[in-house]
Amino acid sequence: MKTLGKLIASKLIEVKAIKLQPNNPFTWASGWKAPIYCDNRKTLSYPQIRSLIKLELARVISETFGDVEAIAGVATGAIAQGALVADLLGLPFVYVRSSPKDHGLENLVEGELKPNSKVVVIEDLISTGGSSLKAAEAIRNFGCEVLGMVAVYTHGFPMAEQNFEKAGVKLVTLTDYDQVIEEALRTGYISAENGARAPRRGVSDFCSDYAHFVHKLYRP
Repeated sequence: MKTLGKLIASKLIEVKAIKLQPNNPFTWASGWKAPIYCDNRKTLSYPQIRSLIKLELARVISETFGDVEAIAGVATGAIAQGALVADLLGLPFVYVRSSPKDHGLENLVEGELKPNSKVVVIEDLISTGGSSLKAAEAIRNFGCEVLGMVAVYTHGFPMAEQNFEKAGVKLVTLTDYDQVIEEALRTGYISAENGARAPRRGVSDFCSDYAHFVHKLYRP
């Protein structure tokens, strides 16, 4: 029987939410350029997978942050899934922009939150944690308490772990890089050569070594 992490990883692979592009690296929200990209928004187009992720996020929130009073989604990737989870839990929902809008009320947090509300932030994926933690900070500046953050996927970088610890934000994810790669190898989405694994060190090391890794393992 698959663990939850492997199950979610297999679903991301099934809908090709994981993209490998060694010759034309993606630019992440963090500014890093890397040949791997995880687009969890693709899962929204598949009702069964969308529902699975919604149910598991809601379960994790209920079990880990039982006194939650509101849900916040990080724009744009976690808005839809955040709203679905909030609806399932019967809780208020807001979303957090990456920057204030340039017209009208110039809101950063969209929606209504009662002062001192206990909020769980939902994110689609974690790389360095920078943009995610800015959203958590925005909720705190809104006069609310951030109980923690839940995300569908994390690359598992030590930098992210350090950033979340420093910010005092508890992070729980449904799956991670290691489980995705394991499932990708198992299903043949990528092929192994000498059991290689992509290292996860500094930014420059990651980009160069990861590109080499994907070039060797990726099977079109």
